[in-house]
Amino acid sequence: MSDYQLSIAPLKITDIPSEESIVALGNALLDSTTSWKQGKSFQKNTVKTLSRHKGPEDGAPWHCRVSEHTAQDATFDEFWSKLGVDKAENEKQYIPNIKKVTLVKQLSPTQSVWTLYYTFPPPVSPRVFTVVQTTHLDETTPRSGIIVSIPVDLTGDDLAKLEEKGVKGRYVSVERLKELEGGKVEWRMATSSTPGGKIPTFLAESSMDSTISQDVTHFLHWFHGVRAKEEPAPAAA
Repeated sequence: MSDYQLSIAPLKITDIPSEESIVALGNALLDSTTSWKQGKSFQKNTVKTLSRHKGPEDGAPWHCRVSEHTAQDATFDEFWSKLGVDKAENEKQYIPNIKKVTLVKQLSPTQSVWTLYYTFPPPVSPRVFTVVQTTHLDETTPRSGIIVSIPVDLTGDDLAKLEEKGVKGRYVSVERLKELEGGKVEWRMATSSTPGGKIPTFLAESSMDSTISQDVTHFLHWFHGVRAKEEPAPAAA
C-alpha cells in the first residue's frame, strides 16, 4: 500500500497501511491546506474554512476548518484528552446526529476500527460510517497531535455484524492539534466524504463548511460542561 492516498475509497482491514505512513499522509495533507481556496468564516469569525476541488485521486472534494483557542477554551492537553483518546465515544456526546458508536477492532494502542451510526430528520435514512482511526502524539516542542480516520469496508468480514443497519456513507478526515505561542492551540481539520444513498452531491457539499464549523461549537459547549464537573470543588472556608 505504499502508493495509498487519503480518499473516501474504503479499505479492507488487511489492507490498512502502516501507522507511520498514515500519519505522514495526514500531516502532508494538512500542511497543504494553507494553499487551499479560502471560504466563509463561521461562529462569529472564529472558525475559518478552506476547500480543494476534487482531484484525480479523490472520490469527493475536500473541506477544511481552522480555529485558534485560548486556554479558556481548552488547553492542548485538554483537547488531546478528548480528541486523541476515545474520540468516537466522545464525539457521540457532542455531535447530535451520532446515536451509537461501536469499537469493531483494536489494532494497536493507537489504532482502532470504529463504526458510527448517524440518524437524521426524515426523510433522510440513518447512515453508517465505519473507519479506522490512527492517532499520534508528537511530544517535541511545540507539541502536536494528529488523528486520521480512513473508511473501512467490512463486507464479507465477520466483524460486519457489529455495524448497524443503514445506508453506508464514507468519510476520510484528518485532525491536528498544535501548540502555539501564549498557550494557544490551533485545531485544524480536513475531510472528504459522501453520504451515500440518494442525497445529491451538491446538496451535501453546499452545507459542508457550515456543518464542520458547528462541530467546534458543539465540542466546546460539551467540553466546558465536562470540565466544570471535573474541576475540584473549592475548599470550605
